[in-house]
Amino acid sequence: MTPISRTACRIALPILLLSGCAVGPDFHPPAAPKHAGYTKEPLQPQTAATALPGGAAQRFVPGGTLSGAWWTLFRSRPLNHLIDQALRANPDLQAAQAALREANENVYAGQGAFFPRLGANAQVERERLSGAAFGQPHLNETLTLTTAALNVSYAPDVFGGVRRQVESLAAQAEYQRFQLEATYLTLTSNLVVAAVQEASLRGQIAATRDIIRLETGQLKVVGRQFELGGAAKSDVLSQQATLSATEATLPSLEKQLAQTRDQLTALLGRFPNQQPAARFDLASLRLPTELPLSLPSQLVAQRPDIRAARATLHTASANVGVAIANQLPQFSITGQYGSETLGLSNLFTPATAVWSIAGGVAQTLFDGGALLHKKRAAVAAFDQAAALYRSTVVKAFQNVADALRALQADAAALRAQAEAEQTAGASLDLARSQFRFGAITYLTLADAERTYQQAHIGLVQAQASRYADTAALFQALGGGWWHRHDVAPDAIGPPDRVGFSISATQH
Repeated sequence: MTPISRTACRIALPILLLSGCAVGPDFHPPAAPKHAGYTKEPLQPQTAATALPGGAAQRFVPGGTLSGAWWTLFRSRPLNHLIDQALRANPDLQAAQAALREANENVYAGQGAFFPRLGANAQVERERLSGAAFGQPHLNETLTLTTAALNVSYAPDVFGGVRRQVESLAAQAEYQRFQLEATYLTLTSNLVVAAVQEASLRGQIAATRDIIRLETGQLKVVGRQFELGGAAKSDVLSQQATLSATEATLPSLEKQLAQTRDQLTALLGRFPNQQPAARFDLASLRLPTELPLSLPSQLVAQRPDIRAARATLHTASANVGVAIANQLPQFSITGQYGSETLGLSNLFTPATAVWSIAGGVAQTLFDGGALLHKKRAAVAAFDQAAALYRSTVVKAFQNVADALRALQADAAALRAQAEAEQTAGASLDLARSQFRFGAITYLTLADAERTYQQAHIGLVQAQASRYADTAALFQALGGGWWHRHDVAPDAIGPPDRVGFSISATQH
């Protein structure tokens, strides 16, 4: 063993013996909440049914498996095609993919601190010396000094500060992984809801136009009766006002439809003049009748926002360890081995070898309390992350509960709205007949028309609500990302190279 090797061993061995621990708390994922549920009372096994399109009963399947492509349950090929296009072209999704790649690369960069740093340098210096400085003014000589050396530096991770820092970076990569999943889920949910909104608006526009045709026909009837002396001028004016009021609702609906189409186009990553050819109406969608419902104990593992909050908590935990390690002594080992010679011919010969090795330790003795307060700040950040995690879990359960309540209420509302529309339609037919024979006044007929108009529009809205709230339930349950494998491999990153678990490489 060479002298430099023996010296290095004497310096490094005691330090390495100390480097088996990592200060600070070891992170343990929070347990699933006990006794948590979605409803106070037992959940009804299925919703009410109504005999019309979109009125089928929906059955809840506790513990059921939610497909990663949950939107296919609506059985709409145009919708499936649009979502496939959006997953390839949406810029928000591409940005989330890039953010995950960045986070993974930062982990690999941080892992570099586990290894020694090796550098090399070489220098050739030409110098003329004067003997006047040594009392020999006639002595002059020109020299060429050649130096080449390898430099090694290493900071042993005695108290685990580097390991905690890399642990923090890995947790940040996990956070970006689930931010990506949240972006997927938000994008697909927004597309489904936009398609349902378009279908609803098209239905409302069609219903409004039907009502306009009915009211236009009624205006003609009232006009003829006025000419024959069977109706007053006020009846004609009143019917004209009713028709105009109905016509005035049409531009607002058409504006909403145009804006919804613009939203769909933007979600595809396109400009407004590049709208897709697909058009949606309620008849083109099928209401899912089997609704998988994750068990409450599973929800915390399936919601991307909860997993992201857990990763944030993990980051905060690791940062506490980093702050504690910064308060402790910092060790270093440096070494150099090279050759120094006049000229190049004798370079790297034993006679020209030069080397050095040093070990050091540094400890902050006074910094005005900076490191202490940074540790306390890290602990406070952990407490904050823990509270935000609990808040995220509570809101997740609220989202599922709200969606379940909405689906139950939607089914009941659709049944009531269908009965109201049917009754209002029959009442309007009877009122028209009675008005022709003079059995009722025009005011009675106008009330019947308004009632039917509201019931007809309400029926379309009630049908659309069932589709939209079904999508909201799938979103609240996490969207089935754990059954999907379409995240770009270059975003996930290569397998971890020194043993730190990065959630981007696993579900």
